[in-house]
Amino acid sequence: MTKLVFIRHGQSEWNLKNLFTGWVDVDLSEKGVEEAKEAGHKIKEAGLQFDQAYTSVLTRAIKTLHYALEESGQLWIPETKTWRLNERHYGALQGKNKAKAAEKYGDEQVHIWRRSYDVLPPLLSADDEGSAAQDRRYADLDPRAIPGGENLKVTLERVIPFWEDEIAPKLLDGKNVIIAAHGNSLRALTKYIEGISDADIMGVEMATGQPVVYDLDEKLNIVNKTKL
Repeated sequence: MTKLVFIRHGQSEWNLKNLFTGWVDVDLSEKGVEEAKEAGHKIKEAGLQFDQAYTSVLTRAIKTLHYALEESGQLWIPETKTWRLNERHYGALQGKNKAKAAEKYGDEQVHIWRRSYDVLPPLLSADDEGSAAQDRRYADLDPRAIPGGENLKVTLERVIPFWEDEIAPKLLDGKNVIIAAHGNSLRALTKYIEGISDADIMGVEMATGQPVVYDLDEKLNIVNKTKL
């Protein structure tokens, strides 16, 4: 039986301030650090051992992975960082207070932008301040691959190729895998591996710092799912 573990990063500084974060590289809050460490304690108590780790290129996910692995005595395992596991890009909403955005655009519109499966937020152009096109970590990407904003559908479309090319082969080879990433990139993976419908995935939430453990058979069918 192969183990697959998801951890949404611990609370970030912008989670604490109720701001749209997306691809902005925000650090963990003090509470977020403690959540990540606690995830590591739970992993150790459960006796989970990993062969490979994956995370995004954003600090809050990277640090969550490192704290969790350090606390469970596994900081040494191979680690791969990829932009494909980044949080959903919230476009021009990034950095804006969620409550103030609701006042400006209306509660219903902001709810649609946040929760709809296939409605895009207001987009950033490559020349706008805060655009990922100006960030050195994405310099090797085709500029057309850098989003100006994403919904969950688009997030899934960029996450799944990495799953198929990198993660699934490791699992099929019998390797235990841990992924520390973000609410929406992990929801996209959850939708894919659990076969959740477009409508039902909108009701799925990922708690910060909580390890989600899947037991997978040799064909990557889910045998069991546990939240630590």
